[in-house]
Amino acid sequence: MTRSTRSTTAARTRTTARASAFALLAGVGLTACAPELPQPAPEGPPAVPPAVVTLDQSTRILDQVGEVLATADASRSAADLAPRVSGPALTSRTAEYTIATATGDATAVTALPVTPQTLVVASTTDWPRTQLVVTEQPEDLSSPRLLVLRQEAPRSPYALWGWVRLLPGVQMPATASPETGSEPVPADATTLVAAPTDVVAQYADVLGNGAASAFAASFATPDSYREQIEAARARNQASAAEGAGTFTETYAAVPDQVVALATADGGAIVVGGLTTASALTISGASLTVPPDFAAVSGGALAPNAVLRNSLSVSYTDVVAFYVPPAGADAPIQVLGGEHTFTSASGS
Repeated sequence: MTRSTRSTTAARTRTTARASAFALLAGVGLTACAPELPQPAPEGPPAVPPAVVTLDQSTRILDQVGEVLATADASRSAADLAPRVSGPALTSRTAEYTIATATGDATAVTALPVTPQTLVVASTTDWPRTQLVVTEQPEDLSSPRLLVLRQEAPRSPYALWGWVRLLPGVQMPATASPETGSEPVPADATTLVAAPTDVVAQYADVLGNGAASAFAASFATPDSYREQIEAARARNQASAAEGAGTFTETYAAVPDQVVALATADGGAIVVGGLTTASALTISGASLTVPPDFAAVSGGALAPNAVLRNSLSVSYTDVVAFYVPPAGADAPIQVLGGEHTFTSASGS
C-alpha cells in the first residue's frame, strides 16, 4: 500500500467514525428524555386585594356618570340613562322624569352632583364591585348625597346603583383610604352586630311598628328619616279617618338590593333597598288624583280623576346605615335615605 493510499484510507476511516458518532448522538437525542424547560410561574394572589380603581379611574367614572345624568336630565328620557344607571336608581330616576314631564316641575328631578368629598373604594378581586361616594353639597343647599356605584362584571361599566340624602349632622364612619381600599362585607356576614340583609329587614320592621318593634332598640335615635316617614303616615291616617276611610303603610326589604363595605373599626357601611306600599281606602268621600300620582300610574289614572274607593301608591326606598362590629355596645345608625314614589293605582 502506498503512502498516499494509506492516507486516503485513514481519512475515510476517520470520516466514517465521525459519521457513526454523529448518528449515535442523534439517536441518543431522539430516544433519551429531554431536560424539562423552565415554565413561567404566575404570581399568586396578593395577601391583601388591591383597591379596584385608582383615584384617576374613579374620577373618570364619576365624570362619565355625570355626563350621562346631565344628558338624561335635559331630555327627561330614561333611555338616555343606559348603561350608567341601574337598580333602584334607575327605577327612581325614571319615575322622576315621568313626573317632571307631566307636571312641568323641574324640582321633581333630584339634584345629583358627582364631585366627591369622600371616596370609599372596594378592595377585592371579585365582582360585583362597589364604590361609595359622598358628594359635594348640591346647588339647592340640600344635604350631600351618598352615591352607590356598581360594576356587575369585568366588561361592564360602573353604574349609579342608588343614592341617599345624608341626614343633617350625620358623621360618616372612618374608612380605609381609597388608595388602599375597603373590604366588601358579605350580605350574611357574622362579623357585625347584625348581618347586612338582616339590618335592612329589621329597619323595615321598625318603620312599620315603631317602638313596638322587637328591633327598635337596635337603632340609634333620633332618626330623622324614620321621623319623617312616621309623621307623613300619621297625617295620612288622620285625613283618612276624617272621611271614614283608612290609611295603612307596609315596608319590606328587597333581599338582593344590599351592598356593604368595611369601616376602619371592623364595622360596615350598609346600603339597602326597601319598598313602601301605601293603601288608602275611601268611604263616603272622594279623592282627586294629583298630577304626579297620575303620571306614575302608567295611564291607569287620569290627572284630576275622581277616586271613590281606594288609592295605592308604591315607593322605592334606599337607606344607608353604619353597622358596628360584632360585640360592640353601640346601636346601628341611619346615615341617610331616599323615598321616591314610583307607581300608583286606584278606583
